[in-house]
Amino acid sequence: MSPARSSTAPRILPESTRLGAEIRLAVEQVSYAYSANPSQAPLFTLEATSFQARPGEIVAILGPNASGKSTLLQLIAGVLQPLSGRILLNGFVIHSLSPRTRAQRIAMVQQESRLLFPARVWQFVLQGRHAHGGSFRFESKEDTLVARNALTQVGAAELADRWMDQISGGEKQRVILARALAQQPLLLLLDEPTLHLDIAAQVGLLDALRRLCARNRYTVIVVTHELNLAAEYADQILLMQSGRCLRVGPPSAIYQRELLEQVFQVPLKVEMRGHGRPRVTILSDS
Repeated sequence: MSPARSSTAPRILPESTRLGAEIRLAVEQVSYAYSANPSQAPLFTLEATSFQARPGEIVAILGPNASGKSTLLQLIAGVLQPLSGRILLNGFVIHSLSPRTRAQRIAMVQQESRLLFPARVWQFVLQGRHAHGGSFRFESKEDTLVARNALTQVGAAELADRWMDQISGGEKQRVILARALAQQPLLLLLDEPTLHLDIAAQVGLLDALRRLCARNRYTVIVVTHELNLAAEYADQILLMQSGRCLRVGPPSAIYQRELLEQVFQVPLKVEMRGHGRPRVTILSDS
């Protein structure tokens, strides 16, 4: 008699239903609900949401506050468990993977990253290697090499020996991204990475992200309120409102004036620029 299969083993799709090699992430009819009390109606519901993303793609999740953007990101990260549906990474069901395996395959950059103790930049980036080693071990030469290479990839190698509390906001965001890259993930999740950054720092960070996607074939899911930056850098837009995914597609298909005005409740002008990317302007009532 063959031994029983462990219930903790990661589930993988049968060969007959495996995703094509070109699909990195598949979110299939995923729903979720927040409730303060099981006997009461949910405070927030994320309705069934589906989309796919390929290696090298950036998917931007747009929508007003409380539309479900960060909830969806946490579901993809495995932090929250779907009420229904499933999320697949390279054919594996994400929520059946162990926390350590998820950490090796998925890196998440939060809105705020607190510094718990004084650290130099290279030490901070080394934290991204924890998922690849056992407990109570020292970092190896390989870990150090990976961390310093991650800093180079985001254009921050010269910051390696600086203290974290002595670098600018834009520099810090690059370093936080480098820590995520040090995990060597397949999937990068970013929750408002350009928050509080000036326009030069925003463009610098997203330029670095675009180069990384092209070179290393990362799949990136980014939550943002920056409509024009999303239009410029994203391959796909997922537009959300009140817990519903209204539409998924390239920016040129999503940036329709009537649709965006319905979602954001402000008068807008949408223009298509020469390189095929839309631009949004808020129209003043005055």
